[in-house]
Parts: sequence; C-alpha cells; structure tokens
Amino acid sequence: MNRQSSQRSENVKANILTQTNRQTGLTRGVSALMLGLALVFAQAISANAKMPESFADLADQVSPAVVNITTSTTVAGMDQGPRPIVPEGSPLEDFFKDFLDRQQDGQRSRRSSALGSGFVISEDGYIVTNNHVIDKADEIEVEFFSGEKLDAELIGTDPKTDIALLKVESDKPLPFVSFGDSDAARVGDWVVAVGNPLGQGFSVSAGIVSQRGRALSGTYDDFIQTDAAINRGNSGGPLFNVDAEVIGVNTAILSPSGGSIGIGFSMASNVVTKVVDQLKEFGETRRGWLGVRIQDVTEDVAEALELASAKGALVTDVPEGPGKEAGIKAGDVITTFDGAEVEDTRELVRLVGNTTVGKAVRVVVIRDGKSETLKVTLGRREEAEATAVPVAMDKADAEESTVLGMTVAVLNDELREQLALDEGVEGLVVKEVAEDSDAFEKGLRAGDLIVEAGQQKITSVDDLEARIEEAREGGRKSFLMLIRREGDPRFVALSLEE
Repeated sequence: MNRQSSQRSENVKANILTQTNRQTGLTRGVSALMLGLALVFAQAISANAKMPESFADLADQVSPAVVNITTSTTVAGMDQGPRPIVPEGSPLEDFFKDFLDRQQDGQRSRRSSALGSGFVISEDGYIVTNNHVIDKADEIEVEFFSGEKLDAELIGTDPKTDIALLKVESDKPLPFVSFGDSDAARVGDWVVAVGNPLGQGFSVSAGIVSQRGRALSGTYDDFIQTDAAINRGNSGGPLFNVDAEVIGVNTAILSPSGGSIGIGFSMASNVVTKVVDQLKEFGETRRGWLGVRIQDVTEDVAEALELASAKGALVTDVPEGPGKEAGIKAGDVITTFDGAEVEDTRELVRLVGNTTVGKAVRVVVIRDGKSETLKVTLGRREEAEATAVPVAMDKADAEESTVLGMTVAVLNDELREQLALDEGVEGLVVKEVAEDSDAFEKGLRAGDLIVEAGQQKITSVDDLEARIEEAREGGRKSFLMLIRREGDPRFVALSLEE
C-alpha cells in the first residue's frame, strides 16, 4: 500500500508540474502576442501622428496673411480706320450713324481686370506674388481675409522666375508668414495651397509633393510639383508645409482642360527668397555672370573628350567678358564652380546666378585631359543681356567634299552672302547631310558652319579630314566638332565607327 501511495503521489506531482508548465507556456505565448500587438499599435499611432487629422488649425493660422489680388489695366481702343461717307439726307444715314456709334463704343479704351493671389512676408506690408499676375497693371488692389482692401505699390519684378514684390501701407502691423526650406521637402510630404482659385477667394486645398526639381521653360526653374488642387487665380499664392512655412509660390498648372488635374507647380522657396531679397534691396535682380556659352556633356561627347563620365558643362564659346579675361576657352569642361560640383549646364547656370556680382570665384575646368583651376571675377548677367555680344570668326576659299555623311565646302563670297555671314568668317559650310548618317541624327543640317574639329580650328576640307584621321589613329570611337547655326555655337560628337 505504501508503495502504491507513493506512486500515486509521484503521479500527482507530475500532473501538477505538467499543468504548471502548460500554464507557463500559455502565459509566455499570451505575453509575446500582447507585446507584438503593442508594437503594431505603436507603429500605427506613430504613422497616424505624421498624418494630420485636419488642416483646420493650419488654415486658421495662415489665412490672415494670404491675400486676393485684383489688377486693373487700361486697354487701348483699336484704330477705327476709314469711315464710310454717306450723303446727307440719304435713307441710309440713320442706319450708318447707329452702326458707327455702336462700333465706336466697342473700340474705346476700356478697363480690364485680372485676379490672382499673394501672401504677406513682413509686418510692414511686403507681399509676394507672380509677375504674370500684375504684369502691365495700372492699379493693384489686395484684399485681406478680414475683408480689408489696400492699394499696393509694385517694388520690383523678375520675369525669369515669375516673381513680383509688392508693398502696402497700413497703420497697424500686418499678419505675415515665413519661408521654409524647400530643399527639405520630400516627395510624399503633405502640402497645403491657399489662394483665390477661379475667383473663389481664400480657398484651401491639400495634397502631397509629387516631385521635386521640375523645370518648365525658365533658366532658373526649380519647381515643386504637387497634386494639391491649383487653378487659375491660385497664381502667386503660397504652398505651405505642415509647419505653416511657405515652401513654394504657386505658379503654373499642366492641364489640357485649363483646370486642375492633379499637376500643379510651385516655384521653390529657396529660389524665391533670393529673388525677393534682391527686389527688396535694389528693386531688380542682380545675378552673377560667367560670360560663357555652354552645353551638356553627353555620353558621346564625353567619349570624344576622353572624360571619365558625362558630367559638367562644355564651353562652346567665350565672348568678351569675365570668362575670357580669366582664360576660359571653348572646349573646356567646367566641373567645379566656387567649390560646388557641376553636374550639368542647368546646375552651373543656377550656381552662377545665385553668386554675388563682383565675387572672385575658382572655376575648375578639364582642358586637353588635364584639370586646371582658373579665378574668375563675375560680372552682372542683366547688364550683359542688355548688350549684344558679337560672334567672331574669319575667311575662306572654295573646295567641296563628302565627309562622315556631310557634304562640306570652304566658304566663298557666294556662300558667305547666302548665309548672311560677316566678311572675315572661317570654317566649312555644311551643304547637305545624308539622312541615314550619324550627323543627321545628331541634328546637323545644311547651312551649319563647322568652326573646329578635334578642338582645332579648320579652314579647309583637308584640315577636317586630317583631324578625323588623327582621332581614328588615337583609337577614338567619336569625333568632336564645334558648329555654329545662326551665330549660336554647339559641340557635336559624331561616331567614327564604320
């Protein structure tokens, strides 16, 4: 009996231990499950924290600084031209009198109005809008969210970025908004557009940044693309981030119908702030000027120049100016400007334009396969653009040949007259281009003037053929030429492969 009792006791203990282990395992499983759910909920809460439940607070905060802009312009009446002569007492006299009176009413000078948006950037009344909103306006009126209306004075404009700066006078400090860092905006970030779309003032629309660094047609374009609804009348209005900072000025829409289809463009604030600062200080922009003509370095151009990569800006011409004084030459590839890497021509134009006029900067170029550093004192672009820069070249003879799919001829008086070239021009004229040739694919056409081949000046067909032979002997797959079309220079790399 004692042995049986002992066995029962052991069995009971084993059962209790088994149940305890099961409960412990269950408890651990439940704990792990709860911990996992807690992590999921924490992540969900974190995600929701980044997604605003409402933009109402933001709208309340910024609306007092956003304005509707109304402009008035006098449109001159059209010349009425000769009036018909009707004999006095004629039955048609009254008819023609009524007709001409109505015509005269329609051709009198009249007032034209336009609507847009803007925003206050300082308590003393400076307002930013688009240049096209106030262009040619005689009167500019701004309406505030409170209903107050004030006349605005135009301080300055920059058509290149489509930005204008206005000023209103008020006997009290005005509500204003601040610029943010547009470079910090990421694709997918929330943004809010406020403005006067289709005349429906103080409207708010929300969306995301759908792309960065868009270029439309301007030299200094740096647009933020957004799907926040932007329509006519939104022009000049602000694009806000969730911190109520202006990261863009709503400027354009891409739409086949004229209405928003989810593709709007806002000029990046980091471009706008530089323009606004100059307009406020000078009433105009003052951009740096390097004084060179440039083009992008393509893969075939890079191969022809034996560059490691297709990066930088290829100099095609150096007229009189800062670049020429510093020793920059056609054929140089600019790789660094004032310590910043140059990816392409757009990047170089932006870097130069944002640099102070008169500043001495270091420019690194690749010339004949070697790196050189030049020091350039920048001029002012606006002054350079106001002065026509002549294009210089020189003389020629009269032979003709077909090379790389092009029929070329040395200049003579007849060709010079046909092409309206100055008497001292030097090079080969392209008379014909075979449509199945690489030259045709690269855009060469009859009338183009070949000025350099293999980065050397040419005056005859023999010069051209010699440069081509040198490139082939050097094992190059492509051949670089400098051409001019209507005075504008451009490098073209043609394939040497048979």
